[in-house]
Amino acid sequence: MTTEFILLSLAGGISLCFLLVDPPNKIHPVSWFGKLVTYFIPKLKHNNPNQEKLRGIILTLFLTVGISVGSYYFSIILYKLFGIFGLLIYSILVLKFTMAILTLEKHVNAVIHALEDKKLPDARKNLSLIVGRETDILDREHILSATIESIGESMVDGIGSVLFYFSLFGPPGAIAYRIINTLDSMIGYTDSYHYHLGWMAAKLDTISNYVPARICAILLVISSKLVGGDWKNSMLIMRKDHNNTPSLNGGYPMSALAGALKVKLEKVGYYKLGTSIEPLSIEKCKSALTMVKISTILFFLFISVPIVLLLSIFGWWNFLYVF
Repeated sequence: MTTEFILLSLAGGISLCFLLVDPPNKIHPVSWFGKLVTYFIPKLKHNNPNQEKLRGIILTLFLTVGISVGSYYFSIILYKLFGIFGLLIYSILVLKFTMAILTLEKHVNAVIHALEDKKLPDARKNLSLIVGRETDILDREHILSATIESIGESMVDGIGSVLFYFSLFGPPGAIAYRIINTLDSMIGYTDSYHYHLGWMAAKLDTISNYVPARICAILLVISSKLVGGDWKNSMLIMRKDHNNTPSLNGGYPMSALAGALKVKLEKVGYYKLGTSIEPLSIEKCKSALTMVKISTILFFLFISVPIVLLLSIFGWWNFLYVF
């Protein structure tokens, strides 16, 4: 496994993510995984909170380690059967299926188009597919706010963290992260039903996003400069408001976007980010998407490439992939 191979896999996977939306859920591996987790959830419930937490820990570790290690050995089999070309195709597809760029844009555009047509019920329904909050009573301003917030969070858990762990461990790293993040989105809730079962998934998701969230925030600041946004205000608001959210990580990219766009983002009853220098608008949503796309390219150039090259100096890739 050469350094050039990892870099080519990253470049190819990112390019594919920019060119093709995800396939339907019925043939998407992450959707299959979600169905597997849904099957286990009721079977792991227990009257004893400690027993339930233990079961959740076992489930999270078993799925994360088991599937990612399995993917590693699967890549070895592919290499033996089809050579480096087969392994390259597999690596590119892993990045494609674990990272969402055009899929994010698709969901955001659905909200935007409904707002452009002045169909608030449709906008609320489309928004509900990308946020965890109640959307039925949101007005236009808070729909726009939630959309931009989702774009910021997706920069981390849908793009940046995937690239980060692919850059460190190759395809198994991206797969392991996607498993953790999916588990967190399904069972890492704070409600009583999922609290104990999803404890481990939530903790691992917070830990795994810690570094990528801060990297992504800085890249959003830089990208705001490139698109004519207010990069100084982006940095100011990120430093001032990143702790306003309950999430240890989510406040960084969201506040960076709020500052760059010079808008106030608000989840009523939970947090406010930024100030209303300019009104929220559809154009602000489009600008946020553009910043995320630019930040993805910047992540590859200034984070992934240096990580891969640095690790190669220490022989990491030859150690990790001894075929």
